[in-house]
Amino acid sequence: MNMTLVSNLINGISLGSVYAIIALGYTMVYGIAKMLNFAHGDVIMVGAYMCFCSMTYLSLPPIVSILIAMVVCTLLGVIVEVLAYRPLRKASSLAVLITAIGVSYLLQNAALLIWGSAPKTFSSVVPFGSVSLFNGDLIITGESIVTVAACVVIMICLTVFTKKSRMGKAMRAVSEDKDAAQLMGINVNKTIAITFAIGSALAAIAGVLLCSAYPALTPTTGSMPGIKAFTAAVFGGIGSIPGAMIGGVLLGVIEIFSKSYISSELADAIVFGVLIVVLLVKPTGLLGKKITEKV
Repeated sequence: MNMTLVSNLINGISLGSVYAIIALGYTMVYGIAKMLNFAHGDVIMVGAYMCFCSMTYLSLPPIVSILIAMVVCTLLGVIVEVLAYRPLRKASSLAVLITAIGVSYLLQNAALLIWGSAPKTFSSVVPFGSVSLFNGDLIITGESIVTVAACVVIMICLTVFTKKSRMGKAMRAVSEDKDAAQLMGINVNKTIAITFAIGSALAAIAGVLLCSAYPALTPTTGSMPGIKAFTAAVFGGIGSIPGAMIGGVLLGVIEIFSKSYISSELADAIVFGVLIVVLLVKPTGLLGKKITEKV
């Protein structure tokens, strides 16, 4: 067995799992609010900085630091939704898109003012090291194991939540038809705010896992992973929770294999090129459903 191939596959699945967790935030917000929150990638960065500050300056345990990062990002997501997006509920999609880009730059520049441009060295939150298999021929990092496990647990919990809980059913109703859901007594604003809260909490987890594997933390840390996670959401079928996970994992595997066997400089181009091919063949993504407008 080619251990290099297996190692690359594991690294790809690990990276893809981070993309999948981020993509879940994109896909939930789009599925329910029908908008693209391009500031989502910067929420990842804020979560990573919160965890970094808690561990470095307050000397708090990793699990407590992660919880603080999740709480801060949850509040940030709700505040952004209430102040920036809620007033634009009836506005054009272009106005919402421009606002999202504005929020993204606001968060990046705020981080630049607070923490500066110099990269911070992020300490891993994983409590154990690498696992060695096949007499040391295959080494799996603790970060890879925890990242994949976290992605699977999060996807299962989200799927159960949206299908079984009262709020999950409300989310699906708002996703189908906001006006009809409101007539049935569902608080649309509250439902969308909770969606942003969940997506932002997931972004914090993704930021911590990403920086545990790739320790350099800067104000632009979340930009490219955010774009790639959005690509993963579209790849899998935006609005689909399983689609976000499948799209994220496939994207991570394609990226790692491209870097290992083709060119590290061309890896990103190959990733986006694959997306274009998939959308040409299946415009709704791998698990997306075609929506028909009723008139």
